[in-house]
Amino acid sequence: MSLCVQKLSFSYGEQPVLEDISFSLEKGEFLSVLGPNGVGKSTLFRCILGLLPGYQGSILSDGEDMRRLSGREKSKRIAYIPQINRPAFGYTVLDTVLMGTTRQLSLFAQPQSAQIRQAMDALERVGAAHLTQRDFTHLSGGEQQLVLVARAIAQQADILVMDEPTSALDYGNQLRVLGLVRELASEGYGVLLSTHNPQHALTFASRILALSGGRVAALGKPEEVLTRELVLRLYGVNAVFADTSGGRVLVPLMD
Repeated sequence: MSLCVQKLSFSYGEQPVLEDISFSLEKGEFLSVLGPNGVGKSTLFRCILGLLPGYQGSILSDGEDMRRLSGREKSKRIAYIPQINRPAFGYTVLDTVLMGTTRQLSLFAQPQSAQIRQAMDALERVGAAHLTQRDFTHLSGGEQQLVLVARAIAQQADILVMDEPTSALDYGNQLRVLGLVRELASEGYGVLLSTHNPQHALTFASRILALSGGRVAALGKPEEVLTRELVLRLYGVNAVFADTSGGRVLVPLMD
């Protein structure tokens, strides 16, 4: 399953947010979206998910225009993993993951053994099967994010869209979640993930899409496009890169 965004532009009223955005996402690829606050990352994701249909340009899934697909058909192709949220009701972890299987059911139908097996397989995949009967709202941030990834896996879509999924996590859980996401990409998922941390993109992503001023500032392999000049342009931070035995490291230069 591939995703192709072509000459995408979007405005809120008279205020342009995205202008002439083009990129593709292929099966097995981890594409990290970088850029400062307000640059349009979340707006881009909402357009892709069909939540903001009033864009110009096109978004294609395996050559089909996403605007022509039903909500059920979109959910077969793309799963969304948000930042951690606190639901109003205390669903169990299993019930939360089962929500990812609803597209397989008719209206008002209850999950059957096949859907429960899918949910349990997904929880086992992310190492969270032991949390099955826990209240989702009582989990730690890292545990919640793993459950949301499991819900997306249970949805059985080929593309995962993740909007800053590690923003509320501690350092260790950030690395665990990103490591899991990289594994999923290696298994064939297409992953589109936004982050505020360029080091995350440098360490885990296979390609980077950098946005600045609502336009594409850079697109390519991390080691090729993530430069001192790009970091300065995106974040106003002077930095250098150091090659270590564990990989390339971004070091900010603070006055």
